[in-house]
Amino acid sequence: MSKFARFAMRGLLPLLALLIASCGNKDADYDIILRGGTIYDGLGNDPIVADLAISGDRIAAIGDLREFTAHHAYDARGKAVAPGFINMLSWATESLLEDGRGMSDIMQGVTLEVMGEGESMGPLNADMKKEMLARQGDIRFDITWTTLGEYLDHLATRGISPNVASYVGATTVRIHEIGYENRPPTAEELARMQDLVRQAMREGALGVGSSLIYAPASFADTNELIALVQAAAEYDGAYISHIRSEGDRLQEGVQELIKISSVTGAPAEIYHLKAAGRENWHKLDKVFELIESARSAGLEISADIYTYPAAATGLDASMPLWVQEGGHDKWVERLKDPEIRARVAAEMQQTGEGWENLFIRTGPENMILLGFKNAELKVLTGKTLLQVAEERGTTPAETAIDLVIEDDSRVGVGYVLMSEDNVRRKVAKPWISFGSDAGALAAEGAFLLSNPHPRAYGTFARVLGKYSRDEGVIPLKEAIRRLTSLPAYNINIRQRGELTEGFFADVIVFDPDRITDHATFEDPHRYATGMDHVFVNGVHVLKWGEHTGAMPGRVVRGPGWAGWTAEEDNPLLILEDAS
Repeated sequence: MSKFARFAMRGLLPLLALLIASCGNKDADYDIILRGGTIYDGLGNDPIVADLAISGDRIAAIGDLREFTAHHAYDARGKAVAPGFINMLSWATESLLEDGRGMSDIMQGVTLEVMGEGESMGPLNADMKKEMLARQGDIRFDITWTTLGEYLDHLATRGISPNVASYVGATTVRIHEIGYENRPPTAEELARMQDLVRQAMREGALGVGSSLIYAPASFADTNELIALVQAAAEYDGAYISHIRSEGDRLQEGVQELIKISSVTGAPAEIYHLKAAGRENWHKLDKVFELIESARSAGLEISADIYTYPAAATGLDASMPLWVQEGGHDKWVERLKDPEIRARVAAEMQQTGEGWENLFIRTGPENMILLGFKNAELKVLTGKTLLQVAEERGTTPAETAIDLVIEDDSRVGVGYVLMSEDNVRRKVAKPWISFGSDAGALAAEGAFLLSNPHPRAYGTFARVLGKYSRDEGVIPLKEAIRRLTSLPAYNINIRQRGELTEGFFADVIVFDPDRITDHATFEDPHRYATGMDHVFVNGVHVLKWGEHTGAMPGRVVRGPGWAGWTAEEDNPLLILEDAS
């Protein structure tokens, strides 16, 4: 079913919902009723005060349900009732293996984690599995899967609270076939890469995701990306990208994404849209113009953001790409060579030629060290690179090189390099959704061994609290639309992202007056407050602000999934399951 044709089913769903409800346990009309809440449908319409009923994993009814009974009823008066939020850029790939509750996101009302920024958890070959095991940090796990679909099924089988979905990583399929070399693929290699994309699409991937400022992703040219996206487009898949530049060549990066969409016909989204570096802040106007012109011409171009002026990535984004060719071990080995080390330190202090130099764009005084593998280095967590350099008596560039060697990792760093005014302007754009660009963490256990960017605990609450309620950048009904139906439409998923009878019961209840983020760089492991209830597939996951321990999360499949004819697109199967 195409992206647009799926909406034709909506006329059947209210009737189906009534039939579903009537087939359940006869001692109550519904499983759950949320009474008297302010219903935000997710489509941006004005809210209504009504009741909402859930039966099984579906929304069964919305309206005046005073005459009906339920196994469990909750007073939602004065609270917002909305669809569960969709995290458009989730790095919960490993955190959900450690703790399936997804606490930091569940506490904000996130019910779907969308993964796959350039790298995905499959497809893997033997060498990739070996490397993934060797590069593990505080979170340790066995790798029992090979394909992306197998990984997603593995998560769901282990037990997770939120739903999960993923793009297949362009970087991942490149490494699978040609490793970390800086060269174009041969015709045979490219054909195999396309076949890996097709396999992932049949397993339910949403499309192709790229992350083009990092090696070896940066070694892919536009034609290679077009070929991969064309393979995904055969299954109605999309393209999503951390574009090739968010700084000096920002406009060129946006133009490349638009070109890929135009050539392939695939919708395209920009990950965490930003103008990085003070000297580039003014470029956001031109970016808006480019995107809105493409949209006016009929292309489906969108973007997502996190709601902070600081980014977070690794020290690899502060070093030239040539030194990273060949993979992590080669990178570290080269940095130990005195001549190479001197050349890298010199280039770090120059405007990047052909690479995104976040060191010079941010400045070491604005680079906050977030996470280390080496226990002896963890005491540096939370300090700036400049502070550590001064303590060691080395230059900031030399210090960065030393930390990569000593930690044998890319070292997590927060880069304060965006404009708060630009963040507000992006929040106001109707085609922009939201993503944390972080794991779904817990304020306990292994997660406390490093500091995340506060966006892990606050991105979505910040939309509702800071930008909607406190600053009035967008009304609440629009904020909810941008967190629900907009991303659901963009990733082309079925029967989620809005409160409609017959749709899956991913439903949240929160207090618009209390929803607030609390995490900071100084104290990042702080949960957001104000979220009362979260239901995932009709199961109560967050109850009066406390996690219930329930793990009802499922794999949400993309449009190319081979199993659609026997799943929720089939109304007859819905009735059969309900009876």
